[in-house]
Amino acid sequence: MKEMVMPQEGELLGRVIKLVGGDNIIVKCTDGKVRTCRIRGKIKRRMWIRDGDLVLIAPWDFKSDRADIIWRYISAHAEKMKADGLLQGLD
Repeated sequence: MKEMVMPQEGELLGRVIKLVGGDNIIVKCTDGKVRTCRIRGKIKRRMWIRDGDLVLIAPWDFKSDRADIIWRYISAHAEKMKADGLLQGLD
């Protein structure tokens, strides 16, 4: 199993609510906000993102209701994070 990417300072965990299209996704974040997120070009071609996936996001400094998706967690990592109590406010 690949190593797990943990949130750094300024990054949040979120659960995908809806795929809007055009690289935009609606995500509910651990801080309680719902943000419109953009799939970064670096991961756009490497991983598929579906409804219900756990993702790592970086909110924009100049527009707090928008963010970039940095990483998508596999189900095993999502289960471990849930067991560790890192997903408060998402379920």
